[in-house]
Order: sequence, then structure tokens, then C-alpha cells
Amino acid sequence: METHPIDPIISEVRAVRDAHAARFNYDVAAIFRDIRAMQEESGRDYIRLPSRPVVASVAPSANLTPRP
Repeated sequence: METHPIDPIISEVRAVRDAHAARFNYDVAAIFRDIRAMQEESGRDYIRLPSRPVVASVAPSANLTPRP
């Protein structure tokens, strides 16, 4: 198994992200509300793009029933 060198920038970003999530007990909805509040407080303009359509990619041999 190949090991990759540890990137200090990636490590720092992950540590900050984990500390932020821990403040909200890893509750995704609470984390999202906090991020939205920070966006509002920043005074910057943010745009919201429409969602992209989901395209199912299924192998021909897969035995899956498509969703309606």
C-alpha cells in the first residue's frame, strides 16, 4: 500500500473544519445554519445557482430498479 506525504495545509484545514463541527456537536444542520449566518454577516453578495439534474450512472449488468 502506497503512503502519501502529509500536507500541512490540508491538515490545518481539516483541523479547523473539525473544530468548527465540534462546536455544534457535529450537527450538520446547525453547522449549515452557522455558515449561512457568517455569510449574511460578511456583507458580501452570494449567488445561488440552480441545482444540476442528477444523472444516474448504472452499469448494464447491475440489477437495480430505477426510481420513479
